[in-house]
Amino acid sequence: MQGRYIVFFVLLLCTAVLIAGCTGTTGPAPATGSAPVGGAAPSGNNLVPSPTDVVPENNQVSVTVKEKEYNGQIAVVFDGGKGQNLVSSIDVTLYRSDGTTETAKIGKNKGDQVEFVGTKDPNNPDRVVVYVSEMNGQTYKVTDVISEYRQR
Repeated sequence: MQGRYIVFFVLLLCTAVLIAGCTGTTGPAPATGSAPVGGAAPSGNNLVPSPTDVVPENNQVSVTVKEKEYNGQIAVVFDGGKGQNLVSSIDVTLYRSDGTTETAKIGKNKGDQVEFVGTKDPNNPDRVVVYVSEMNGQTYKVTDVISEYRQR
């Protein structure tokens, strides 16, 4: 009689675990702690955006990648945010569809910007990745977007 209760309890427990989905989880990737050096491309296809890091609410800042102009110009603008005073540097990398890369720094003041010359081929977009480093040494990828060519 007790054997039946044990088997029933084990089956009930296994069913509850499967229904609850507690068989495994994956969380967000941790922030890396350092920015790419010298425009080094990530492994694999460097024109495929990857997820950005989750920045604590009090440290959040915004960087906008403007639409690529007809002449290939891509403006990247620092918009500031709650964590603006914690920023030590902002590194922006442009991955062009022709395989070349370019890295530049943006100032830490709201409205500071950098401009890149991207490719002008409407069939081959470029990618812009922005890393923000804080005074505590932590680095977050805050923007990773594809910049399409805009024809006029």
